[in-house]
Amino acid sequence: MITYREMTVADVPAVHAIEVEVFPSPWTMDSFYHEMTTNTQATYVVAVDGTEQIIGFCGMWIVLDESQITNVAVTASARGLGIGEGLMREALRIARERAVVVMSLEVRVTNTVAQNLYRKLGFQDGGIRKGYYTDNQEDALVMWVNL
Repeated sequence: MITYREMTVADVPAVHAIEVEVFPSPWTMDSFYHEMTTNTQATYVVAVDGTEQIIGFCGMWIVLDESQITNVAVTASARGLGIGEGLMREALRIARERAVVVMSLEVRVTNTVAQNLYRKLGFQDGGIRKGYYTDNQEDALVMWVNL
């Protein structure tokens, strides 16, 4: 059984391990500690399996009535189980609870699996950020949804 909850400082090492596994240019562990201890706009959700292991996470910044998804990742062994969708649904729930009216994100133009998930959740294409990703200068598709 998968459960979702807000991330705590104690979760940083596990979340950072997933970040390193999934992303070619991962955030540092210090970045996640900063998000948990200093960035008052940051909210993160983790997916936890039946053994209490963190298997995915989703981060967002909420500023006034807008939310920006910062990162979403699921460990390779847990992909294809709907965990990414569960994380996004929980982020959307929290955003609505906090009176957010619009949520946005960037996704690699080649990541059609993620794009399809975001469209399933109501996100629309908003434009292209040229050379957005620093590892290979790939463009990002900006997507947004009104809440």
